[in-house]
Amino acid sequence: MSILIGVGVVATVSVFYLGRKGWHAFHKMVGITPGVLIYQDSNAPLLLTSLNWQQLDLNKKHLGALSDKQLRQLQHIDKKVANYHNYQNELEAQNVTSAINEQQFVLHKMLHIRLPEMLASHYHLANINVSNHVSNHTKNGQKQTKAGRLLQEVLDSIEQRLDGLLERMEEQHLQELRVMKNYIHSHDD
Repeated sequence: MSILIGVGVVATVSVFYLGRKGWHAFHKMVGITPGVLIYQDSNAPLLLTSLNWQQLDLNKKHLGALSDKQLRQLQHIDKKVANYHNYQNELEAQNVTSAINEQQFVLHKMLHIRLPEMLASHYHLANINVSNHVSNHTKNGQKQTKAGRLLQEVLDSIEQRLDGLLERMEEQHLQELRVMKNYIHSHDD
């Protein structure tokens, strides 16, 4: 009887051990580390402490007055600016100098000078409205709404300009590929 119980315990332990090893081997095979994966809700509100900016130099204090949608849009803008800067750095590494056109100059000024100024103005307006909350509640609410709309229009404008610049960059590379393809085909004969 004790032999049967011993065999049962050993069998149970070995099945558990082999099952766990197999489970870990399966996860390792598909590229997942068991127990490490943390679910991140993409719709959860952004925390200012967890935001990391790749290219934009923004005052975190000024970001506190922004809506979650505006913070997400700023993150998208930052990612696009990082892609553009990586492209420029690759050109410099290849010793290719590209002339800066007016659109690039205006976009650079908007991103690095005007955007921080607008965020600071929006922040100060929000703080003034909080301190004057008791008097003229409707007037302050209207000003806050108008400031939010103006800031949203600026963010949309910056993102549209950045998208146009990235599209032009992609079109330029496509044109270079077409030229190279035509050159190769012309020498095939």
